[in-house]
Amino acid sequence: MSEAAGPRSRAFNRVTADLFPGGVSSPVRAFKSVGGEPPVIRRAEGAWIVDVDGNRYVDLIGSWGPMILGHANPRVVRAVTARVRRGLGTGTPSPDEARLGRLVREMLPSVERLRFTVSGTEACMSALRLARAAVGRDKVLKFEGCYHGHADAFLSSAGSGALTFGTPDSPGVPEAVARDTLTVPFNDLAAVEAALEANAGQVAAVFVEPVAGNMGLIPPKPGFLEGLRTACDAHGALLVFDEVMTGFRVHLGGAQALYDVRPDLTCFGKIIGGGLPVGAYGGRSELMAHIAPEGGVYQAGTLAGNPVAMTAGYHTLKGLREPGVFDAIAETTAALCTRLEAVAQEKGIPMVTRAIGAMAGLWFAERAPDDLEEAKACDLERFRRYHGLMLERGVHLPPSPFEAWFVGAAHDEAAIAHVLDAHADALDHL
Repeated sequence: MSEAAGPRSRAFNRVTADLFPGGVSSPVRAFKSVGGEPPVIRRAEGAWIVDVDGNRYVDLIGSWGPMILGHANPRVVRAVTARVRRGLGTGTPSPDEARLGRLVREMLPSVERLRFTVSGTEACMSALRLARAAVGRDKVLKFEGCYHGHADAFLSSAGSGALTFGTPDSPGVPEAVARDTLTVPFNDLAAVEAALEANAGQVAAVFVEPVAGNMGLIPPKPGFLEGLRTACDAHGALLVFDEVMTGFRVHLGGAQALYDVRPDLTCFGKIIGGGLPVGAYGGRSELMAHIAPEGGVYQAGTLAGNPVAMTAGYHTLKGLREPGVFDAIAETTAALCTRLEAVAQEKGIPMVTRAIGAMAGLWFAERAPDDLEEAKACDLERFRRYHGLMLERGVHLPPSPFEAWFVGAAHDEAAIAHVLDAHADALDHL
């Protein structure tokens, strides 16, 4: 197995293994899917990150999406620094909170009102509670391979009775909770309709990543999202788009603008905080009126709407909206995928890519997958070796074959050339 982590990173990993479960604060960082040890990152700027051993990498994780303008973007850093000088937070309303809220509503008209949280997980959990209260039902339908955070209701997989109940996907999730979660294949409208019919009058909401980013990168088939909208309307359920990953990244107006489908509720995270911990959920005014203190659905957060985080999110979105910025990132993403695939083709290696806005996916397969089972059928062992080889050559990829890649404004031609050179050399050593 390729070993890219230097001696200082390995030493830090021994210290953190004693402090944290698995040595990390989030599981995918532990490199279990790809082997080896993770480099410990000391600083980041633009498209590059530097580890404690001084090794430099072109970063295609971007803090799992938020750094769409690049690490330490000068505009965002200046604004955040100025806001920090006026205080880190007060736990009170602030102008920063309203400013970001207005901008989000301007960019996504379906979000008539919203509530800030501290994470995408919290946003999805809260949106589900709201949906259950508003509709007066308990069950939720979700899709295999879509991730909505680690709340109990979302950690359920399809069991033997997939149309009637789910099974816990993690120890600690009560079976009674899992039974209220229906799980069907992504991009399968027939399975959705069957589940809704089998549970008629019981489903509060259908949750979906409109573009799935936890199977690599899988778009909805033509008519899939439209079909979900129709099915939800027919069965009296709410349609909830989890745009934690896709919001402002597949399109400035999110996947709902890209595919012209209006959800009832939307969940946000990542870019909305500009790299600081922020989430949000929102939708139609009459639905959001159920949230306390206006309504009876309780949800609160001491650090929700933190003014420093609000400032980072606001200036990230403002920078992204400047003329030509998003389009240039999308063009870079598409060109990178085309060139990666061309190199593999020249070398006779079955590999496919996909680009949607500023997100990318890569699989070692003859064709790009359309659902989780197809993604799992790709050559995962080859990806594991490829990941280590790319890391050795100074390219920081998501440490899992099921994670999307994130491209940003700071990925200039020099950074892209570095990725392509590393890619060509890595394929030669697979």
